[in-house]
Amino acid sequence: MSTSRPLDGVVVLDLTQIYNGPYATFLMARAGARVIKVEPPDGEHLRKRGSTGGAALPFAMLNSDKRSVTANLKSPDGHALVAELAARADVLVENFAPGVLDRLGLGYPALRQANPRLVYASGSGYGSDGPYRNYPAMDLTVQAISGVMSTTGEPDGPPMKAGPAICDFFGGVHLYGAVVTALFDRERTGVGRQVEVSMMEAIYTSMTSNLGLFFGSGGHAPVRTGNRHGGLSLCPYNVYPASDGHIAIICNHENHWRGLLRAMGRDDMASDPRMDSMANRVANLEYVDGFVAGWTRQLPKQALFDRLLSERVPSAPVRDLEEIVGDPHLRARGMLQDIEHPEYGPITVPDSPMRYLGADRAKLTPSPSLGADNEEVYCRWLGRTPGELQDLRNRGAI
Repeated sequence: MSTSRPLDGVVVLDLTQIYNGPYATFLMARAGARVIKVEPPDGEHLRKRGSTGGAALPFAMLNSDKRSVTANLKSPDGHALVAELAARADVLVENFAPGVLDRLGLGYPALRQANPRLVYASGSGYGSDGPYRNYPAMDLTVQAISGVMSTTGEPDGPPMKAGPAICDFFGGVHLYGAVVTALFDRERTGVGRQVEVSMMEAIYTSMTSNLGLFFGSGGHAPVRTGNRHGGLSLCPYNVYPASDGHIAIICNHENHWRGLLRAMGRDDMASDPRMDSMANRVANLEYVDGFVAGWTRQLPKQALFDRLLSERVPSAPVRDLEEIVGDPHLRARGMLQDIEHPEYGPITVPDSPMRYLGADRAKLTPSPSLGADNEEVYCRWLGRTPGELQDLRNRGAI
């Protein structure tokens, strides 16, 4: 085993906030990068949500393994500090509204002059150009405008948002990928570049099944399919009632279907013309779902899962958050870790889902308190004296 991780030695300047950007930089930190989070003197927006019960956890989840410094970007001294950090960094990541940092003199054209090797990454709702460029963007609004909401919910119900903040995190994962790709390119060329990810564009491909149904039906099929397949091309594919909850079942091909019939003890139905092929099952969705639900509602969800698992039928019990935060699989793999946070007490936080096999898994460092690393970064790295640091505080630069 080695202690080396893929991004060891890479310095990332993190000017991001809320979910989108912080998740991208969290993944970089867990890959070994030294991530310096730059926040306003009163902290980024997500940190301020800590006054609401439980709202502090997201900040702790997304900012483990980072250093925290403060800088007032509208102050000449704070502006100069960030520009100096960018001159020494490998990567700068930001998710301000398009154009904000350019107006502050911290856009890519300005910073690349001092640091041609800088990878400058921007995450936003809609990108740096196009008709929607200046629309305010949050996960909810991007779910609405991208079509995600229109595809979520029951056919006869209203559009629904997805439970998780999928646009923020899809955007964050793609932003991570763009940064690492640009770093790879820099290894070959010696020159950095500007990259960007739009949340709206990052989420579009996730609607592949829904788009297939839309185009395949000439735009006439229902947009929302509830818990059925988004393209209405697979059956069974649904969430079925159990005696103590629900279970999700999908039969992707005939072997799965025959396995389901064996689990049900209904091999006699294999030749039923309404269900003897995928096409016929799809044509008889209501009948098939009723047939399967008649069996599932008689048993507990774990017993159903055990039977289906023995026949290799893709399925899973529907679990709640209480069950998942104690999940033995995620804990066995180290994805979920219980830590003692200096500000929030005992909490459960996730690790990165990206594994670098052959390298030691570094211990998670709790998210830092606001400005905790001002002295380390500004004095030891940039060379300011303690007196100069105090003067910056007095002038409101940090």
